[in-house]
Formats: sequence, C-alpha cells, structure tokens
Amino acid sequence: MKKDCPRCSNEADLSPTNIFRPFCSEKCKLIDLGNWANEEKLISRPIESEDFYED
Repeated sequence: MKKDCPRCSNEADLSPTNIFRPFCSEKCKLIDLGNWANEEKLISRPIESEDFYED
C-alpha cells in the first residue's frame, strides 16, 4: 500500500518492509521527531478518560 509521506508528501510505502513507515525515509522520520521534541507540535487538549472508550 502506498500513501503520501506526512512530512514531505512523497510516496511512502506502508508495508512492513518500510521500517520508517508512515514516512518515506529516515530523514523525514527524524525531522518529525525533532518537531515533537522542540514542542513545535502539541496535542490540542488534555486526554480525558472518555477518550479511551468507543460510543
């Protein structure tokens, strides 16, 4: 299965053979990790106990 890389929009292979999935490469994976580490990406709200249950 192929899908766009969430970082660069290049085609990324989502099969188990791609160890960087859902990213297309190690570079994209590390850039995304760095963004989280620098708090450039945040979870929009605190997690509530209701979030763990389906309706």
